[in-house]
Amino acid sequence: MTPQYRDEAVVGVSEYYSNVTIEQDKPRVFSLHSLLKRTIDIFGSLFGLIVLSPLFVIVAIIIKWEDPKGPVFFSQTRVGKNEKPFRIYKFRSMCTDAEDKLKDVLHKNFVSGAMFKIKDDPRITKVGKFIRKTSIDELPQFFNVLKGDMSLVGPRPSSRMEVDGYTNYDKKRLSVTPGCTGLWQVSGRNNIGFKEMVELDIAYIEKKSIWFDIKIMLKTVVTVISSRGAS
Repeated sequence: MTPQYRDEAVVGVSEYYSNVTIEQDKPRVFSLHSLLKRTIDIFGSLFGLIVLSPLFVIVAIIIKWEDPKGPVFFSQTRVGKNEKPFRIYKFRSMCTDAEDKLKDVLHKNFVSGAMFKIKDDPRITKVGKFIRKTSIDELPQFFNVLKGDMSLVGPRPSSRMEVDGYTNYDKKRLSVTPGCTGLWQVSGRNNIGFKEMVELDIAYIEKKSIWFDIKIMLKTVVTVISSRGAS
């Protein structure tokens, strides 16, 4: 009788591990929308980096000319999809000790809710004012898009300080990959409050489509040229 029990046990274990192996070997399924969006992100960011490379050099020289000791690029931790942190890249538009001076300007925040914006930020450099107004400071985010931390289109990536003040409803905007531009940016940007921004982001998530992304990117070009809503 013992061998029979042993054989049954062996068969049971074999079936168990066989099922586990089959489960692990299942290919990961991507939706057509996700595949197309990622493809556009890769080729779009590569195209942007190649075409705008001369502008990158010019901006880097100007930033160094104004402040030879400071870095050209600025990086900061932001919160991405599903609250995963990542480092966002920008051209530096503030003084080198801007983070240390943050506590001195928090009281100037003019946006209600879990978002930080101030007018005439004293930490912004002369060059910084121009590259912010023209959104040139955002161009290094093409590197974030290539890495997959960001998309060309999606909700604005928030700081950890902002996300700590989110409600569960607000966190719905963190269910997708953040973007370089989005529905909020082409709908008023700094002229829109936090609650309106959340509603616009959720509307974008619910309506998501490749055609909608293309429309937002085209509107972004118009918004940048007109500098509408820029700080």
